[in-house]
Amino acid sequence: MTQLRPDVACCPTEDGMVLLDERDGRYWQLNATGATVLQALLDGATPEQVTDRLAAARPVAPERAAADVAALIDQLTHAGLVTSTP
Repeated sequence: MTQLRPDVACCPTEDGMVLLDERDGRYWQLNATGATVLQALLDGATPEQVTDRLAAARPVAPERAAADVAALIDQLTHAGLVTSTP
């Protein structure tokens, strides 16, 4: 399960979502697709479920959707914005 770290605030925007890392004051902006992926993960969907939803809703191959979801999770985790638990 993916969760925002306690010191990260998020706010939906017209174009996606903004994350604020309150530890250092840095902002991170997600486009609409990134926001949809993150919100689904925060709501309890697995990366595989999000991949399936993304591939069904967008003109993208399932392999590409899986790679994009994995890359977003990796980037958010590496930036210290989210944590994942099995």
